[in-house]
Amino acid sequence: MGRRKETTHAPLRSLTAEQAEELFSKVDNSGHSNAKRAESQRKRRKESGHGVEVDPLSTDDPSGSNVGTTISRAGVAIVAIVIVIISLTQMLSGRALSENTVNLSSNVSVRTVAAALSDGVEWGNGFTQFPAEFTVKEADQNTGRIEVSVVDITSPNALGCFSNAQIQATALSVSSLMNPHIDTVIYHVNVHRDQDGNIQHQSLFGFLRPTGDLTPFMTFIWTKNTTNDGQVRFNCTITGVDDDLQKTLRQQILSQKPVVEDEEIEVETNARVGKRRL
Repeated sequence: MGRRKETTHAPLRSLTAEQAEELFSKVDNSGHSNAKRAESQRKRRKESGHGVEVDPLSTDDPSGSNVGTTISRAGVAIVAIVIVIISLTQMLSGRALSENTVNLSSNVSVRTVAAALSDGVEWGNGFTQFPAEFTVKEADQNTGRIEVSVVDITSPNALGCFSNAQIQATALSVSSLMNPHIDTVIYHVNVHRDQDGNIQHQSLFGFLRPTGDLTPFMTFIWTKNTTNDGQVRFNCTITGVDDDLQKTLRQQILSQKPVVEDEEIEVETNARVGKRRL
């Protein structure tokens, strides 16, 4: 068998600093190391109509296409238009809602109170909404009374129902008591309960509604009276809270906030008093 001929490669030599500087001094802006040859090649390509002069350091597309820039600008424009549309929609809907809101301080009737419960009333910096199921039992400026009943199917427990009902009753009552002909507002709250007495609420985005027995939860009674010296006083009385409901509310409040022992409070109070004395 014949011997395989071994080939040897010449060792690679690295450029010195002077050689590298000399080499890069001959490179033009297109990366070509021979300026004259590069110029002749560019001239020949230009005359023949072929080839594109490319700058390796440029971020532009060598083909001359600006599709990427166009897409970016279109995306920014679409996002800006969507933001403007959403802002205008919110502003116009808020203005329309404010203009269509019933003013109970000037006119109270069964129709206006029903409209207020259906559309909401202005309260604070926004609007207070009420349960969709409601009944206006009385709304008369001659008797000075408003009495309504609502069914809460959105609150998950007693504490949530109490909190929502308090806000709703306050918004409706104070707005109505601003009417000089109204001095009493009664707000009844009812809930659905299962066989174990637990509050039921809607589920599956409102498609499944509670089917338990409808029972009274509590009642808010707001009254207004004027003292002999001309001061107007507002009073709120909450009825229907028995011992069981009170214990349930207390347990749910404590479950949301850690209990602080009396000893810890006493130690912290003594520490503050000591700092003040110092």
